[in-house]
Amino acid sequence: MRAAPFRAAVLRSYEGPFTVEQVRWNGEPADGEVLVEIAGCGMCRTDLAVRASAGRSPLPAVLGHEGSGVVVATGGPDTGLRTGDHVVLSFDSCGMCRSCLAAAPAYCDSFAALNLFGGRSQDAGRFTDAAGGVLAPRWFGQSSFAEYALVRARNAVRVDPDLPVELLGPLGCGFLTGAGTILHTFGAGPGDTVVVIGAGAVGLAAVLAATAAGAQPIAVDRHPERLATAERLHAVALPAAAPDLADQVRRLTGGGAAYALDTTGDARLINEALRCLRPTGHLGLVARLHTALPLAPGTLDKGRRISHVCEGDAVPGLLIPRLAALWRAGLFPFEQLIRTYPLTAVNEAERDCAAGRVVKPVLVPRGVAR
Repeated sequence: MRAAPFRAAVLRSYEGPFTVEQVRWNGEPADGEVLVEIAGCGMCRTDLAVRASAGRSPLPAVLGHEGSGVVVATGGPDTGLRTGDHVVLSFDSCGMCRSCLAAAPAYCDSFAALNLFGGRSQDAGRFTDAAGGVLAPRWFGQSSFAEYALVRARNAVRVDPDLPVELLGPLGCGFLTGAGTILHTFGAGPGDTVVVIGAGAVGLAAVLAATAAGAQPIAVDRHPERLATAERLHAVALPAAAPDLADQVRRLTGGGAAYALDTTGDARLINEALRCLRPTGHLGLVARLHTALPLAPGTLDKGRRISHVCEGDAVPGLLIPRLAALWRAGLFPFEQLIRTYPLTAVNEAERDCAAGRVVKPVLVPRGVAR
């Protein structure tokens, strides 16, 4: 295990900036753990939502949960990984509950405890700053806004070493969620139309996946530049403020879309998405709702249904290689959504992400941003 300190972006207060500091993991990797040198880590709005978590996500902490990099040490003989393997890191899960055993790790009984609200209690004290102060252990099983991350092998997915490892991290969460909803939850295919509400990282990944699957995406957003990006990715673009949004979709599709994905959590747009659906259509929600959701009369008639989708209903070890293969075939060009930043520019990346100036920021701890 590396005893020497390494750099990480530490969030010490809910209102303050990130500070790039020296931190360290104390002790050797335990059985089933691997130490990963981080090549890149995507910044997700879930990371930024910690600021509004009302103290439930403990600080100080190293955030970051879309890491990718190279294994530099393994704990025990049964990790299934070796030094030098390139990996993408995804969300944590217990592996033992009914959902995990049913190949639904995103619905793990311990998902919130493991990923959002402090990690495992037995990790307390293993992760410290340079002065020995305790840092909250393993945000989403990773804490990968850092030069190194200690993770369970369970949430590290091996990828081909000839892929651009510094760009692959968002395949572990944001892009996984958007693409997984299209490919797994919906099973969209040729002849289907998918309405995507919100053309951010998750929404545009859904647009890419719909196109790759042979379906027609329709992207809805309030930012003209996001709609322009969606059009470049072969989506029909419609402004969110359009008063006749559902009517436009029904005209374009000859009766309504088969599927709709909402990434915004906006009640008006959710109701519009339901109105866009043909009979038996399915609306998936990926954003967390913070208030009651009023549904207009008739929106769930004719077999239409609505469900919440977590992490694209994905098994990361299966979907991440599939998305990498689609990228290699030129069918999932997610690199077009990425802008890289050095770790020292973490606060700039956060500002750009919050303002919508970039679709997917990726922090590059040791390399050169491009």
